Amino acid sequence: MVNKQIKEPPSREGRIRAELGRLNRIFRNIPKNKRELAKGLIESAAFMRVTLTDMEKDISAKGCVEAFQQSVAIAPYARIRPVAQLYNTVNKNYQTTIKQLNDMLPKEETEHFSRLNLF
Repeated sequence: MVNKQIKEPPSREGRIRAELGRLNRIFRNIPKNKRELAKGLIESAAFMRVTLTDMEKDISAKGCVEAFQQSVAIAPYARIRPVAQLYNTVNKNYQTTIKQLNDMLPKEETEHFSRLNLF
């Protein structure tokens, strides 16, 4: 008999830690005088990326629009789901944060990333 363990998906905190590690590797060459500011941006970006991934799964499963009914006297109507609106806001903030971090990198490295189209 083979003992196969079912691997649980990583916790939200675990996924944030993994993303934090990934971003720290990408932005490790930010100059020391900007590092403290970058630390907070990296932490925020890691949180936002995991949040966006969770929102994407929800939107894929349930869609962007839902039937909404304010009261029984009023017929339901289609409206954008709140998670879809939040997704757009968080995504915009994530893109802005990544650009801020990218702008902190030495010019040579920014040019290298631009050539690779990583951002």
